[in-house]
Amino acid sequence: MAILLNEEEIAEAVDRLADQIMASGEGPVCIVGIRSRGDEVAERVCNRLAETDRELQYGVLDISLYRDDLEHLKQNPKLQSSEISFPMDGAHVILVDDVLFTGRTIRAALDALTDYGRPQKVELAVLIDRGWRELPIEPTYVGKVLETKRLDRVVVNLQGTDGEDSVILESND
Repeated sequence: MAILLNEEEIAEAVDRLADQIMASGEGPVCIVGIRSRGDEVAERVCNRLAETDRELQYGVLDISLYRDDLEHLKQNPKLQSSEISFPMDGAHVILVDDVLFTGRTIRAALDALTDYGRPQKVELAVLIDRGWRELPIEPTYVGKVLETKRLDRVVVNLQGTDGEDSVILESND
């Protein structure tokens, strides 16, 4: 087990995401965080973007019932609600997650988003991109790229969810 990012480095990665989003253009944007932990990353990005004059809306998306690995519900049976209070039709959505790995979580999130309408544009922001895609999904905005082995496990702990900020690598050598 190795600590890859500490609290300060996570804050820098969030700042990098916010800076990339700001540099991407103008106009209103809807930041939608994927439960759980993607929503906390999204909230932190929104707090940084609120310091600017960019028009923002914030939402949270629960994708539990859209996943293709429903086995996770046996380990984590807690279903939570989505909180999207703005119209999705025609919106510029930035979907936010903590770790991008195979792409399956993002595929599920895209399916869930369509239940709320048809966005004009959807982009992806991730705190950590660790590679090893199984689906053709790539992030538009990345806080930090980590080199990992396929069977490694990247664990993101965030203050609001876990009581601390850290990114840990659990190696399966």
